[in-house]
Amino acid sequence: MNPIRLAVAELRRLTSSRLARLALAALVLIPTLYGGLYLYANHDPYGAFPRVPAAVVSDDTGTTLSTGEKLQVGDGVADHLVGSKSFDWHRVSHAEAMRGVDDGTYSFAVILPRSFSADLASTAEFKPRQATVVLETNDANNYMTSMIGNQVIKQVSASVASQVSETAASKLLLGFSQVHDQLVKAVDGSERLRAGAARADSGAHRLASGASSFASGLRDLASGAERLDAGVGRAAAGADELQAGAGQLASGLGTLQSRTAGLPAQTAELADGAEQVAAGNRTIAGYGAKAASASTDLRKRIAADRSAFISDLQAQGLTEAQRAVVESRLDAIDGYVSRADTTIQSASVDLTRLSTGAGRVATGARSLANAAPALTDGIASARSGSVRLRNGAGTLAGGLDSLQHGAAQISFGAGRAADGSDSLARGAGSLATGLDTLTQGVGDLHTGLVKGRDSVPDPSDAQRKAMAQTIGNPVGVSTGSLSSAGSYGAGLAPLFLSLALWIGAYVLFLFVRPLSTRALATSARPVRTAVGGWLAPALVGLVQVAALVLVVGRGLDIRIAHPVLAFLFLCLTSMTFVAILHALASRFGAVGKFLGLVLMVVQLVSAGGTFPWQTLPGPLRAIHHVVPMSHAVDGLRRLLYGADLGPVTGSLGVLTAYLLGALAVSTVAARRSRMWTPRRIKPELAL
Repeated sequence: MNPIRLAVAELRRLTSSRLARLALAALVLIPTLYGGLYLYANHDPYGAFPRVPAAVVSDDTGTTLSTGEKLQVGDGVADHLVGSKSFDWHRVSHAEAMRGVDDGTYSFAVILPRSFSADLASTAEFKPRQATVVLETNDANNYMTSMIGNQVIKQVSASVASQVSETAASKLLLGFSQVHDQLVKAVDGSERLRAGAARADSGAHRLASGASSFASGLRDLASGAERLDAGVGRAAAGADELQAGAGQLASGLGTLQSRTAGLPAQTAELADGAEQVAAGNRTIAGYGAKAASASTDLRKRIAADRSAFISDLQAQGLTEAQRAVVESRLDAIDGYVSRADTTIQSASVDLTRLSTGAGRVATGARSLANAAPALTDGIASARSGSVRLRNGAGTLAGGLDSLQHGAAQISFGAGRAADGSDSLARGAGSLATGLDTLTQGVGDLHTGLVKGRDSVPDPSDAQRKAMAQTIGNPVGVSTGSLSSAGSYGAGLAPLFLSLALWIGAYVLFLFVRPLSTRALATSARPVRTAVGGWLAPALVGLVQVAALVLVVGRGLDIRIAHPVLAFLFLCLTSMTFVAILHALASRFGAVGKFLGLVLMVVQLVSAGGTFPWQTLPGPLRAIHHVVPMSHAVDGLRRLLYGADLGPVTGSLGVLTAYLLGALAVSTVAARRSRMWTPRRIKPELAL
């Protein structure tokens, strides 16, 4: 028989009466009721948290900070929770909150203890205490409220920690600004200190050099004072000698004065005699000049007459030999005359000089005679001055004695001062060395302070606020999703859609016969019988899919990213589930239907529809990869949420393999069912 005809016949049987049609309609709506109602109930439970009653208690008594500021964190946290409307918060007393959690009035209670603010403020102390937020729950009210309360506590703790961290960071950054300001002042002060140290160092070097020079000068002064002392000693001795000499000079001048009293008259007589001598000398000098002139004329006549005389003699018969004798004697006579002339000329000159000298002597004698009275007066004045000189030399000798004593004291004092200056020079040298080290140290200090100033931040008020907020909440969460379910209900939809289709397929076989008895009684091929028995519930399953998708997509407003593909995938899933349950019912009968129920439970706990499948126990993790519902859930997630569709082909392959495998099992069951046995005629268990 044709499988289609078998399916049509089975559908006619299912719609043969009004009650049957109502039953079929109920079978069609069961997946919609199950999946739709469950997803409706869990569509957005988190959005309904503001209807969950919760108590908040602030027993915090507050504390006073070191700055005098009053800190009251507990009341602020309680007010923040009430104002957030995250739950139906009620601010009550501690006792009322405990009663409410116990009798179910409140799902949980958040309690801020008395020392909450004080514990938070202790973070600024050397022995900080951790602030505690108490969560009171009662699992008898609802276990999930305990989990939700724990999440609330974590959020409250994170919020308080962020506020405390932000406040502490703000104070820390303010401290940085204050430190920076102080470092700026320190840098300026170190710069002035460095300049002052440099000047002090330069002054110390100059002081050391000046002290050395001063010590050298003092030594020179001491040496000079010693020489002065010796010189003054000699001067004092000289003054004594001068005094004695001045006395002798005064005595001698007295004698000279007495002896030169007649000098003016004597010099006058001398002048007269000198003038007479000068007059006689002038007369003698005149005679000498005449003699010299006569001698000169004589030589000239002899020289002029010699040639004539020789010629006359030659004329008278003078021979050459005689002539030579005559010439010789004439030369001798000429020599005598020449020497006599020279002597006369020299005597004439001497007489002239003598006359001149006598004149000068006469002039000098006259001048002496004229000066003699003045000389006598001068000798008298000199005698008087020598007396004063003698007296002054005595005074000088006394002063030189005092000077010598003072020079000795100067020498001694200059020596001691030189020693002190040496000590000063050494101390100034040590000071200069120390100031060199100080200058270098101050320079290093200045450099370090500059580096410290540059490394310490100096944020503005706006920057400090932004930095404090960042430090208080350093990690911002930026969520990115390759695909998004959109709501809690949509997150559960793949599991409950698959489960609803399994349940829908399961209930079909409470009314549908897996294999047609008419077909089994004929010679129809088993495969046609199996396909015909599967096709009728499969068509009903497609109607179930249509109703389910319509209610979920439109009624519950769950967004389906790929509606057509999702619908087709659900159709394949439904046909696969129908084929599996059809195979179990065909092969095992009532036991197969029970096995279908067991398989539903196993798939429900291993499909990973709520928590990730990696959280399942080991045996269930192995089953997860085998059962078809896991692949149905995985494929639906990608089709509903808009993720990469590549893995969907794997899910399609697995579901198709299950579909074909189930039909193969049904075909084997159809072949075996053609043989009637007593057990088939009267089964031990019938559903």
